[in-house]
Amino acid sequence: QVQLVDSGGGEVQTGKSLRLSCTVSGVSSSITYMGWYRQAPGQRRELVFARARAGGSNSADSVKGRLLFSRDDSANTLYLTINNLKPEDTAVYYCYVQTRSDTYWGQGTQVTVAS
Repeated sequence: QVQLVDSGGGEVQTGKSLRLSCTVSGVSSSITYMGWYRQAPGQRRELVFARARAGGSNSADSVKGRLLFSRDDSANTLYLTINNLKPEDTAVYYCYVQTRSDTYWGQGTQVTVAS
């Protein structure tokens, strides 16, 4: 059974950083893409960051220059650090992994940035 567990969210002040984690288990096919989306209240879910297995990446213009992606393959965990957080970053953040046939999602973690 595939499971993605999101964690690391919280409430922080403007300008601080958070490191989001995503622990992945049960994916038997090769992962082609991995990353995070976010959804603010009343808004559509939007891409924050995507990393291709081949190594290329893409991020939303609103967060460019403020992200640091890493992974710990021994722990099957992905990490996304968001620096210099802004109130407009407030949202639920969902990690995902994509194979050739399916996309799997975490349950989401709330990030709230106070001004």
